[in-house]
Amino acid sequence: MLRSLARLVRAAPPLPAETVLRRSPTVARLTRPFGSLPGLRPIAINDLGADCPYSAEEQAVRCKLASLYRLVDARGWSMGIYNHITARITASDEHFLVNPFGLLYDEVTASNLVRVDLAGAVLDPGSSAAGVNLAGYVLHSAIHETRPDVMCALHVHLPDAIAVSTMQCGLLPITQEALVVHGFAGVSYHDYQGILINSAEKKDIQENLGPKNKVLVLRNHGVVVCGETVEEAYLLLDFFMIACQSQVAMMAAGVDGLAQISSVAFENMLKMKEEAKGVDTKTISEGKALQFGQQDFEACMRKLDRAGLSTGYPYRRPELLDRQ
Repeated sequence: MLRSLARLVRAAPPLPAETVLRRSPTVARLTRPFGSLPGLRPIAINDLGADCPYSAEEQAVRCKLASLYRLVDARGWSMGIYNHITARITASDEHFLVNPFGLLYDEVTASNLVRVDLAGAVLDPGSSAAGVNLAGYVLHSAIHETRPDVMCALHVHLPDAIAVSTMQCGLLPITQEALVVHGFAGVSYHDYQGILINSAEKKDIQENLGPKNKVLVLRNHGVVVCGETVEEAYLLLDFFMIACQSQVAMMAAGVDGLAQISSVAFENMLKMKEEAKGVDTKTISEGKALQFGQQDFEACMRKLDRAGLSTGYPYRRPELLDRQ
């Protein structure tokens, strides 16, 4: 793996100065404005009543997935009513939850998520009258069908991710964030075949993602990031986007003008992953394994709850929220 990554960096051709597209601050900071309009009435994420028909396990997943939609919107990663995030309720499920098509991300709640099976049948329409985006079904059913380890799949179109998806070199292992993505997740690539509404493309998606990798760069399109938990999928996307933003900015120098990361550094990253210690001194001293993304996501949930969005998130450290 290290040799292949090294070849990837060496093979990437330098960009002629006259052809370099310098990064536009306007494009680089592109965000979706809807979530910041003043005077908007906040919509509670956890809108499940005491008499809702769902098991406690499904209620928890619905709240967590709906919270992720809100968080993606708050980070400026949403694209109107488009794109999609899915989550299984259990690893053995042959169905998953997805957003109702036509709603903005800040309108997604625990109750209006739609449950569909791998064949595309709607098992539970949720509390809205909306349907499901066909492209979302094709992409996510392809992943959940062959990867029972993937509990959450997150697909976005963002300028820097799209830019990297068009580069033949792909995501270069040249920053710390990129090493985390390559080392903790693994990166695959899928060539663009048009808007993803043809079920025949599912086989190619499955083969290209493979049995272990968690990041699938969709050439000329965007990215889908997978996680064994909702929390992991969120943090992997965060690292991926920082890596893409850095790569787009540094491309003006050409690959030959960049300082390379040694194979030893990458091996140290893999060792950190295997030991699962993380960087929290309290967790390390207690000898506890750290779930990737847990602390990051929980901190973000506190922020949403402080904004009055009622996430329903099952905090591992509720005392941190109680003190605020």
